[in-house]
Amino acid sequence: MDQQKLQPWQAKQSADLYGIERWGNDYFGLSNDGHVTAKTLNTEVALLDIVKGMVERDLQMPVLLRVENILDAQIKRLSEAFSDAINNASYTQPYHGVYPIKVNQQAQVVEEIADFGKRYHHGFEVGSKAEMIIALSTLEPGRLIVCNGYKDEEFIDLGLQALKLGFDCFFVIETPSELPIIIERSRAINVRPMIGIRIKMISQVSGHWNSTSGDRSIFGLTATQLIDVVDGLRQEGMLDCLKLMHCHLGSQIPNLEDIRNGVIEASRYYVDLVREGAALTHIDFGGGLAVDYSGIQSEDNHSRNYSLEDYCKTMVETLKATLDNEAIAHPIIVTESGRAVVAYASVLLFNILDTTTFESTVESLAEPGENPLLAKLRDVSNQLTKENIEQSYELVHQYRNQIRNGFKEGQVDLRCRATAENIFLDALHNIADVLDVMDEIPSTMEGLKLSLADIYYGNFSLFQSLPDIWAIDQLFPIMPIHRLDEEPSRQAILADITCDCDGKIDNFVGQTEPQKTLPLHPLKVGEEYYLGVFLVGAYQETLGDLHNLFGDTNVVSVRLNRDGSFDFVKEMIGDTIADVLSYVEYEPKQVELNYRNIAERAVQLGRITVAERQEMIKAFRASLQGYTYYEREH
Repeated sequence: MDQQKLQPWQAKQSADLYGIERWGNDYFGLSNDGHVTAKTLNTEVALLDIVKGMVERDLQMPVLLRVENILDAQIKRLSEAFSDAINNASYTQPYHGVYPIKVNQQAQVVEEIADFGKRYHHGFEVGSKAEMIIALSTLEPGRLIVCNGYKDEEFIDLGLQALKLGFDCFFVIETPSELPIIIERSRAINVRPMIGIRIKMISQVSGHWNSTSGDRSIFGLTATQLIDVVDGLRQEGMLDCLKLMHCHLGSQIPNLEDIRNGVIEASRYYVDLVREGAALTHIDFGGGLAVDYSGIQSEDNHSRNYSLEDYCKTMVETLKATLDNEAIAHPIIVTESGRAVVAYASVLLFNILDTTTFESTVESLAEPGENPLLAKLRDVSNQLTKENIEQSYELVHQYRNQIRNGFKEGQVDLRCRATAENIFLDALHNIADVLDVMDEIPSTMEGLKLSLADIYYGNFSLFQSLPDIWAIDQLFPIMPIHRLDEEPSRQAILADITCDCDGKIDNFVGQTEPQKTLPLHPLKVGEEYYLGVFLVGAYQETLGDLHNLFGDTNVVSVRLNRDGSFDFVKEMIGDTIADVLSYVEYEPKQVELNYRNIAERAVQLGRITVAERQEMIKAFRASLQGYTYYEREH
């Protein structure tokens, strides 16, 4: 007998199984008693303890948990990694990060970044008038605001007024048509603008979002357009206003060499723009810093083959080498890291409501006079070997299908069919056991394990809280947050509670590559089973939709303390049914009135009593004010 099987399961085995130490970035870990912990400030707090605090506050699952310290720590790590790279390379200008508000516009997130980021001169990138309003009302004067995207007169006026207030506000020219508007409005308001210019990179990066770089990228000026803008500014006596050069290397770039090549190309543009007379003081490399969702440290779309320190060092040293060789002064380095700043700070927590298993429910014993096909099914299942496994796989399907066809034709009754399904499932599990000890799995049976996986039904909406899984096959780490000192004995996929076949997750972080099933524990009667989806802070909250009218979840922000305690900093109650109805143009008061009238007609027809009507209206009103997700009765 395998001696390892005799040893009790330990939490460190779960840590390896789910890869938490590979993708957790030192923010998440496992305690010896099998609880996932959030870690900052040299302390750690079990997520289950935070969940218990939620339950005490009557906050039902699902809940989006934000850990403010992790958000702070990522800003600190990014800023200090660039500072170290700058000092080690003897680079003469600082780093100023800007957070792209589009990545997560939620007020709690943006306000925390503004507050904590001020010690690192961290600013904002905005791409719309609404985001500009957020920046101007949240940041203090003196901070950097980079304005990207299409800009009308109102947008430009807001930025010019920001300059008067003391903000370092750059208008990045994305298309040549923006320049005349900037010139006209700056003269009307009598403010010298701070202008940036976005170059169209030809360096093509790898990764899921590689279409944001290269010749076919949507934004940026070609070499010809760059010269036209420079000449236009010179003609207007405003070339000294061109102070920032912007480029976008790409998004979620997994390969460090692609980043290096992009910086080299951008550096050449910078050198020649300076020689053209531009008074450049800043270079903005845009986004690109990847999050290692899978934790496998590779060039895979969901990973990266470099550390944060590698990223900063490569950027600084590559830029410095090019500029020093051309005797060009060093500019302030700007990046627009959004995903890497906010992804780690948010965790979607939900409970499992039910399961479906694909295995026999009762032992099917032979009975006198039963259908002969049942005996054939049993014989195949009982006589499995490595040598006959492919033939056996075909036979059990053949006999099961014959019984199903007989049922449709009225020749087989329901009880016989149910017995056949049980024997068939037993046979498939026996076949799967044989496959486990075979060196090579026959191609016809490669999907067998997945077809036998359990379905665990989670109390969440994929489309509302995890839209990137559905839309672009994004991979997020998912695991139980407790019971991790027990061996997870089930293999499962996850289904949400929407009425949609796409509302499922069947791609999970594995130890070396993604897996189609997730190891989970059997449910215990009367005990909640909680799962967490990690690294969901970027884009998911904004992109979610109202599929089946499931609204925003409850949101809780916590702050961890050095003594191992934690504080509930902010709570936001999720959407009620009335809220989501109003989003789709229903008036909740009118909805209730319509129901009251229907109930009154039922009284008049003698179907219900007046007292019953009042109880129905009371329950209906309570439902309107209730959570859109499944609620446990306490």
